Amino acid sequence: MSSTAVLLALCPLLLAGGFLAGRRTAHPDGRSDLGTPVERATFETLHTASLAAPPLRAGLTEDSARKAARRLRSLLGTDALCLTNRSAVLTWHGTGEHHAKQVLDRLADVLDAGRSAAFDCGCRADDCPLRWAVAAPIVVDHRVLGALVAYAPRESAVLARATDEVARWVSVQLELAELDRSRTRLIEAEIKALRAQISPHFIFNSLAAIASFVRTDPTRARELLLEFADFTRYSFRRHGEFTTLADELHSIDQYLALVRARFGDRLSVTLQIAPEVLAVTLPFLCLQPLVENAVKHGLEGAVTRSRITISAQDAGAEAEVVIEDDGVGMDPGRLRALLRGEGGPSAGVGLLNVDERLRTVFGDAYGLVIETARGAGTRITVRIPKFRAGVHSSPPEAGDQGVPFGSSG
Repeated sequence: MSSTAVLLALCPLLLAGGFLAGRRTAHPDGRSDLGTPVERATFETLHTASLAAPPLRAGLTEDSARKAARRLRSLLGTDALCLTNRSAVLTWHGTGEHHAKQVLDRLADVLDAGRSAAFDCGCRADDCPLRWAVAAPIVVDHRVLGALVAYAPRESAVLARATDEVARWVSVQLELAELDRSRTRLIEAEIKALRAQISPHFIFNSLAAIASFVRTDPTRARELLLEFADFTRYSFRRHGEFTTLADELHSIDQYLALVRARFGDRLSVTLQIAPEVLAVTLPFLCLQPLVENAVKHGLEGAVTRSRITISAQDAGAEAEVVIEDDGVGMDPGRLRALLRGEGGPSAGVGLLNVDERLRTVFGDAYGLVIETARGAGTRITVRIPKFRAGVHSSPPEAGDQGVPFGSSG
């Protein structure tokens, strides 16, 4: 049994507290070392755990179990280790692999009741050192997914406790993996909700506007048709939850070209974009619903002309995007209700969707800031960190033109 196994009972506490015991201590002659033997063992335990975690974040599969098994066995300092799901041995690491055939027969109580169990291996082969084993359940969201089984030459209370702790740690990594997948499914559902909001009236009116130019201005009709094709391709792309500010603004520019084709000089749009923020990454379809909202409220009712201003400026560690219209505005109380999801099944879904996704990705400090009042127009401010770990845009799909913002289509 290695010294790291003795420390395993404390491993979850060390991981949760972010304890780094590998501090360096100075020798009188100026050399440095990684502290005491206990500190070195603790550091090695945390380092090994950090190497075992990434495969497990992909879920409990044969591949992830195989990649993690060596590190988990190193954590326990045992002769052999195996990981199972409820119906099969996913991987075996170490000596005595012939025991794998009987593993599931010994795990009924562990898998059914979710309780750890120790048992005699029943092996008396001279060339096999394995005589005793301890199995601990791997539990995610109150469901037993499988078991971690550690083998040793003799019974050991330390190994039993350490195996329990490592199994709990594995369960936490798998639970985080499920949360990641749930978050991805939620974001995909939210994007689908936004896509569903692309009004059939907008599509019909855009095609009608294009058709109106076919005879009078064929060149203009062709340009608008290309804008429409690129806009719909971007809005309905199949991959990536993030995009660049340049790509989002380019799609917005295409959308506004189609709107202006319909409304003519009733709609005036001003763009003020700082080139240095174009590469900033943000959630996909994050600004487009805000611009659509500005167009809708800018031209609704008796309003005959509307001006929309879109700016994106460098603000130090952030990019600040402002979308402003001079339309009818909104009662602040109604706006607050919409952002609480109390506006009905369709009202304000775009604003609520964008606000929630910004907060999910960047934190509560990065929700929408909306200034509005009846008859006073609306100003929406979005702040986006220039860098956030795990937030990066995907490469364009095959068929995407990848035209940078500001280039002609």
